[in-house]
Amino acid sequence: MPGCYVTRRDLLRWTALAAAAVPAGGLLVPGRAGAQAGPVTPSGLELVTLTEDRAVLTWYTGATGSTDELGRSEPAPADAEVRWGTDPARLDRTASSDRTDTPYHRVELTGLEPGRTYHYEARSGGAVAEPTPFSMIDGNAVSTVAGPAGDGPHAFTVPQPPPGRFLFSVVLCNDFHFGETVAGRSGDIAALAGVSQVPGHPPYPEVMFESLVEDAAALGADFLLAAGDITAEAEPVDLATARRLLDGFGGRNREWFLTRGNHDRAHDGDAWASCRVGRWGGHDCFVDEFFPDDEPTYFSTEVAGLRVIGIDTYDRAGKGSEAGELSPEQLAWFQETVAASADQPTLVFGHHPLVVEASPYPSPPSSALDADQAAEIQALYRANPGVFLHHAGHTHRNHRSALAGAPGVVHQEVAAVKEYPGGFTLLRVHEGGYALNFHKSSSDEARAWSERSRTQIGGTWPQFSLGSRVADRNAVVERDLSGLQAIAASTATTRATSPSAGAAASSSNDGPSPAILAGAGLAVVAAGAGGVLALRRRREADGADADATAPAGPADPADRVDTPG
Repeated sequence: MPGCYVTRRDLLRWTALAAAAVPAGGLLVPGRAGAQAGPVTPSGLELVTLTEDRAVLTWYTGATGSTDELGRSEPAPADAEVRWGTDPARLDRTASSDRTDTPYHRVELTGLEPGRTYHYEARSGGAVAEPTPFSMIDGNAVSTVAGPAGDGPHAFTVPQPPPGRFLFSVVLCNDFHFGETVAGRSGDIAALAGVSQVPGHPPYPEVMFESLVEDAAALGADFLLAAGDITAEAEPVDLATARRLLDGFGGRNREWFLTRGNHDRAHDGDAWASCRVGRWGGHDCFVDEFFPDDEPTYFSTEVAGLRVIGIDTYDRAGKGSEAGELSPEQLAWFQETVAASADQPTLVFGHHPLVVEASPYPSPPSSALDADQAAEIQALYRANPGVFLHHAGHTHRNHRSALAGAPGVVHQEVAAVKEYPGGFTLLRVHEGGYALNFHKSSSDEARAWSERSRTQIGGTWPQFSLGSRVADRNAVVERDLSGLQAIAASTATTRATSPSAGAAASSSNDGPSPAILAGAGLAVVAAGAGGVLALRRRREADGADADATAPAGPADPADRVDTPG
């Protein structure tokens, strides 16, 4: 369901579409005619991650014949096995999980050969795992073959690796919604009643983000870009939680960078009264936490030779329900900044996507950036060939598209961290191109919440959020990036520029503050870049900063409610 704060008319249209897509007998517990009956029913099989040498498969087992309060079968622990091979008639290899104590299964196939096609079948309790069903969209969740999934075995072709030497990797993520307690609820429509965490379990935004940090560290990620909706409603306690958990990855303006989403806008009310007055009204606690000292909420940063530009796509007055927009000042700065180094490899990230295409749900104007500004930005990209990737959130889905107005730019929407499918995209940069791979957050609590939250919108949510093609969440693009530096071999410095009016002090966890570059109207920041693990070692040796701690939790126990976006 793209966009936030949608109209009741939009909600009714989505509800009608969801109802029409649910076959008789329901969608949440699929079953194939003739499938083996048993104590567990394996369902929700998905090919999540596909790289040049490995594939990650996930699925769920429920107790056969049972129904929980969400309409799915009750979670039932079971074994997990994948039979696979290069011939669909002879699946002669086996991979399995060493876990039999969980209904949330994850099996990784390793040692794959680029360019080869493999076939597989997943099983639990002796029963074949059924794919996540797609009835609203073309595509499937389990195969690189076009068209519906079929009965299996399912097939995928392994991509070639990006050419050249590996240089560094970047986490692309968005939509944490710290402070939210109900996912997918909007208004009083029954199909959009939303899903809450199991009583007594930790808040799901924290569960999902903590797993992200652990998974990203295990993958050796060097940097993290967070494209907005850091919080549910920009309350100070939730912003402090976000800051504390982001600092677990690294340092602001060193290892992680973020931009504002429409949920992070200035608000009115007692909860926000202690924060500065926002440019567009209300009290802007987001700026107080992440852009203090009169810093603008947009910037340009260089890491290992890669120019990274963060844009604030809700730099406007409003209540969050409007299309995204850059202020006239920001748009002029953005155009000047991109053109200043037309050929330098450049990644742009911001909350609202430039376009929303191929959605099974209706897409109101609030789903994307203002259409006129989106057209201007595409023309800007077309004239400045260094831009190769635009990362957006807001829609809570994985979707990759080539911009019609800028053919050389990949436009990558990334699913929300905070709910199904729940994770991040890892950008792996090589000298001759790059790979984009989606990874589900993998901790036990994260997998449990991800499967629980897939039941949104009558169980149709996976058809929108997972991505209709494996290519929506896994892709390799050839591109000359030979001018970039390998992190291990670089000078381990970053250089950032912003339109700040002057220098100011920053917290000890931040990169050094901006200083005006004479005659340029820009600012330069020098900061240590080091890898995530190196930073953790430094912090463990030095001790945590005072501002790395946060209040215990929200003072207001009222539900924070999300309409995805």
